[in-house]
Order: sequence, then C-alpha cells, then structure tokens
Amino acid sequence: MDMLWNGWGDPAKAAPLPDTVTGLLRDLLGVTPRSTPALGLADIRPPAPTAAPAALRALAAAVGGDEHVRTDAESRVRHTRGKSTPDLLRIRAGDVTDVPQAVVLPATHDQVLAVLRACAAHGLAVVPFGGGTSVVGGLAPHRSAFVALDLRRMNRLLDLDPVSRTAVLQPGLRAPEAEALLAEHGYTLGHFPQSFEWATIGGFAAARSSGQASAGYGRFDEMVLGLTLATPEGTLETGRAPRSAAGPDLRQLVLGSEGAFGVITSVTVRIRPRPEVRVYEGWRFDSFEEGATALRRLAQDGPRPTVLRLSDETETLVGLAQPDAIGADLTQGGAGCQAITGYEGTAEDTAHRRERAAAVLTACGGTLVGTEPGERWAHGRYSAPYLRDALLDAGAFAETLETAAFWSRVPELYTAVRTALTDTLTRAGTPPLVMCHISHVYENGASLYFTVVSAQGEDPVAHWTPAKHAANEAVLAAGGTISHHHGVGTDHRDWFVREAGPLGVSALRAVKRRLDPEGLLNPGVLLPTD
Repeated sequence: MDMLWNGWGDPAKAAPLPDTVTGLLRDLLGVTPRSTPALGLADIRPPAPTAAPAALRALAAAVGGDEHVRTDAESRVRHTRGKSTPDLLRIRAGDVTDVPQAVVLPATHDQVLAVLRACAAHGLAVVPFGGGTSVVGGLAPHRSAFVALDLRRMNRLLDLDPVSRTAVLQPGLRAPEAEALLAEHGYTLGHFPQSFEWATIGGFAAARSSGQASAGYGRFDEMVLGLTLATPEGTLETGRAPRSAAGPDLRQLVLGSEGAFGVITSVTVRIRPRPEVRVYEGWRFDSFEEGATALRRLAQDGPRPTVLRLSDETETLVGLAQPDAIGADLTQGGAGCQAITGYEGTAEDTAHRRERAAAVLTACGGTLVGTEPGERWAHGRYSAPYLRDALLDAGAFAETLETAAFWSRVPELYTAVRTALTDTLTRAGTPPLVMCHISHVYENGASLYFTVVSAQGEDPVAHWTPAKHAANEAVLAAGGTISHHHGVGTDHRDWFVREAGPLGVSALRAVKRRLDPEGLLNPGVLLPTD
C-alpha cells in the first residue's frame, strides 16, 4: 500500500481534531479553517516527462522491463518531495515543480548499478527513494531532470547469523516488515522511530536515524556493521568485522550521506533477542530542568531504561506527550512535566532496572504516576504525524525540528530555539505554541525535539521559512548540531556547511567527486551543488 499522497501514512488512520482542540486553536492562536477547497489526486497534473525515449528504454533495460519504469502522473506525484509541512502544503496547493521524470524500480544491486550507468549516459540525476518520509528536503534535488529510484522491490532478509547475531537486510524493506521477518527467528532490531510504519532500512542508514528506544538499543548507525553502496563508479563494500583498526571506518562515510554518495543496496545490522516483557511508565517532575537532571543521572550513572524521554511543561499541558489523546486532561490536575520510562528485556532484568531507576528518579524529585501514561504513549507513539495532518486540515500550521547538544549546553539551547521561534512568528502576526521534549539521551548530552503550532498566515511556507532559519541560527549559536536524526537534506544544508567548516566540506566534496563525478546523485542534498 502507498502512503497518503498529500499527508502521512495510512488514509484509514487519519482522523479530524476533536472540537475541543479546534476551539483551543481558535481561542489561543487565532486559527481559522482555510477556505480553499482541497485538491484531489486527479486534480494534480504534473508536466509530461521530457526524458528522451532512448533514456526511458535504457532504464527499462536496466531493471528488467517497461513495467518497472513508471511515467504515469500518479506515480510521479507520489514520489514528489517528502513529508515535511512545507512539502505537504506545496503539494496540497498543486505545486509539483519538483516532480521526477520517471519512477524506476530496481530489484538487485546490479540493476541499481545499471540504472546509474543509464542515468549517467543520458544526463539524468537520481534520487534514492525508500519510504518517502524525509522532513528536511531530502527528496527535492536541485535538478529538474531526475528519476526517483524506488527501492521497494529490494525488500528481503538476505541472511541471518544467529551465532554472531547479525542480519543482512535490503534497503527497501520497511521497518514493520523487517521486524516481522526477524521475529520469525526470535530477534528484533529494536529501532522504532516515529516514522517506523513507513520508513525503510536504507533510509535509516542514509539519514542516521534514531529510534524511540535508543536509550536501550542505540541509534541506527550504532546497529550497522556493514554496508554495500552502488555508485556511478562501481561498488563500495564496508564492514567485514564488528570493529577494526584498518584505517578510517568507511561505514561512517556512508551513514548519513543521504544518497549523495551512492545508493545503499544492503545493510548488515546487529540484532537482539526479542524481549520477554515490555513495561512503560509515566513520571512527573515539577519542572523541565528538574526532569532533565533526572534523565542525565540515569544516562550517566545508570541504570538506563530502554526508553527515556521528557516533555516540557507546555507539551505536557497540551497533551502532546500522548498525541493520540491530545486535548485530554493528561496533567491530572497539576502543572509540571511528564517523563516516560520504558523497559524491555527479560522479566528479571526488567524488574531490577525498574526498581533501581525508580530510586534515582524519586531522589531527583520525580513522582511515579503508574503504567497508564507509559502504555498510552506506547500505544500512540506513531500518531504524531497524523495529528500534524489534522492540524493542517483545521487551518493550523504545525512543524517539528530537532537538535542535540552536550548536557551543559542543553538549557541554553532549549531557551535559544524557543525564543527564536516565538519572536519570529510573533513578529509575523501569528504567535506560536512551542513545545519540546528530550527524545534521546546519552552519557554526554541529549536531543531536543521541538513542535511548533501557529496560525498559517497568508502564505504558510513563506511564513515558516524565516522562523526555521532563525531556529537554525539559534541552534548553531547555542552550540547545538543542526540535526540529530532528521538529517541535512536541503533545509539544513547551508547550516551544515557552517557546522562542518570549510575544510570538512572540501573533504566531503572530494569524496562526492570520486564516487559521483557527474554529480548525479541527489544534487543539492547534503552539499551545495558546484
């Protein structure tokens, strides 16, 4: 099944906002429904492909037949851009200026190589396309003549080594399918980002994804033991041992490269036995500062839960800590911040970690509020993108951004980004509601994930752009990274260049020129075009 073309996920799961929430939006933020009628998929008419017939024939030969090269309007529209709020607003308005010439579906590594050769011969750029879930402009290249390389046919579990506890997965395998295949053998990957239902293994690697259980299982880049990369210059194989001192780790060069260096065609990952039990709990703290201190204590000194996250006062009050119940009275009558702790593993280990973690959290001022908030969070953990779409439908603007910093810089980073967003949007006449949570923790720092809701304004995309830029500037000024897990894409590219520095960018450009000398792979994503 394809994802909703003008929104997120399964159309059957989309639901309107409760009346109480639309009333709150109206009274608090001045949000009113937009009068423009919604366009249907049949109303979107992209320009006809201009790729030469010879190019389309070469692509068909590369992937085993015409049926694997799609040039119909619907296929091309469904592969236009990603799922950020500006992406959705533009396509809902009928803007398909970034539509691909064709959608090409290879089934093997060799077919990917053949597609790259055909595109090089005919001057077509290539955008690797997994689940289409990018929210940072990662699927909007700076070239008008490009093809979307849809990897959905490459969706198999190639190998499983129970002795080493590794698995080899193809890049087009969606996360739920990967979990189901591993579960047949008693294993799990343990990677559950908010995009879990639609994102793919290749996308996780290409964007350095981080899942909601990262405190226990680690980030996706920590799970990757090996990669195969198809490039216009040939094949790059990385990772023949769990660790090595044989020069720099080329895996790290591919991880986070966002399709700019090549197309990931297989990923070797660490797997773990499926947990016997999963328990999720809710905790309350008087302040975000107090809760952050408690999370730091667990991250640094243990015991570390599998899931560990903390919503600030605003996010807790609104109820966004459990997106499937937004607007409900989740604060139990009091102010403060809600934290979620989750434990997965054997029954004995889970019970032991819960007891020890509870002692730390209590000592830091936390109050246990039981398993109901935790279980509700687990039930609705993938609901936020559907909520975003419902907010757009109601006339609100809703978008997210994230960053990370060392623990000593987290308070400054939190204040700086909130201030930048609030001041910029207020000056534009649409004062926002800015919410935040700590979504991932490490011994040395944490990630901050912000959600912004406001009225849309006359031109919602133009309205948001200055606020996004102001937030990006605040991130760098406060010592944060421009992206913790969403990636660089085109939205963060100019700030990534500043973060990496001139010499770092020159080194990456040299890699790009060696692997992709014609600049065909996702041009303008990650690095500026020459």
